Amino acid sequence: MTATHRGRFAPSPTGRLHLGNAWAAVLGWCWARSQGGEFLLRIEDLDTARSRPELTDALLADLAWLGLDFDGAPVLQSRRLELYRAALDRLRATGRVYPCFCTRSEIARAVSAPHGPADDGPRYPGTCLALSALEVAERSRTRPPAWRFRPHEGPTEVHDLLHGTFVQDVAREVGDFVVLRNDGVPSYQLAVVVDDADTGITHVLRGDDLLGSTPRQVQLCEALNLPVPTYAHVPLLLGPDGKRLAKRAGTPSLAELRERDIAAERLVGLLSGWAGLSNGHPVGLAELVSRFALERLPRTPVSVDPDQVNAVLFGPGPA
Repeated sequence: MTATHRGRFAPSPTGRLHLGNAWAAVLGWCWARSQGGEFLLRIEDLDTARSRPELTDALLADLAWLGLDFDGAPVLQSRRLELYRAALDRLRATGRVYPCFCTRSEIARAVSAPHGPADDGPRYPGTCLALSALEVAERSRTRPPAWRFRPHEGPTEVHDLLHGTFVQDVAREVGDFVVLRNDGVPSYQLAVVVDDADTGITHVLRGDDLLGSTPRQVQLCEALNLPVPTYAHVPLLLGPDGKRLAKRAGTPSLAELRERDIAAERLVGLLSGWAGLSNGHPVGLAELVSRFALERLPRTPVSVDPDQVNAVLFGPGPA
């Protein structure tokens, strides 16, 4: 792993790839290639209830249609459980995690639980923090525990290449957060930290909805003595309702574009136009790499008009 820039795209196979996925994938790929670096594909398939093999196959076909190439075979999180368990064991050994038997509803009902980040629900009030070994053993008979990480107090700084310095007091604003669910599945926060370090990821470009998660990941990196990647959180694509453009009606999935034999250059041109890298006309990925500059990317959300999108992608002209 000698690359000075190694990025990754990490989708979940829980549905068809949409324009928001393509936005992050293309920008991350172009950034890595413009630096002469490497770009990896990681399939985040730990959600076994929603992840399906056929969706992984469709995801790979969509990315190939888009023209993205990756260095090495895809990394599947479902095949890396031993790595996550080893990381948890290291956190246990240093006393940074503890078992928690609370249900979501119990946490939500706790009067002392101010609301934390939207992605993590109410701030955990520390109910199980001081359980004795005897209490842990007794409760384990009827309910397997989740495991929570104890963040250190005080501000954690993230130096983001697009947002500047982002500061969060994880202990106060988020509280003790789950790193292993009670069904034995590692949380996103733990898995992403272990995966990025194990695969040598040096630069992470992703949507800025994940900026608020990054201080937690920085603390996990520090607790596990792992390197902290360089981050660039790009603004989200928003629909007419002002909400995140995701798997919703109004804009086509990549599978629909592929199945209708639309040229990928049309979509790449549309994305590059939103990114401030082109005039929005069809363009190939190779040409876009030569134009890419991180500092040209927008800093605020991009409003997407589905009618305009469909006119560009399905309208007259070479396809």
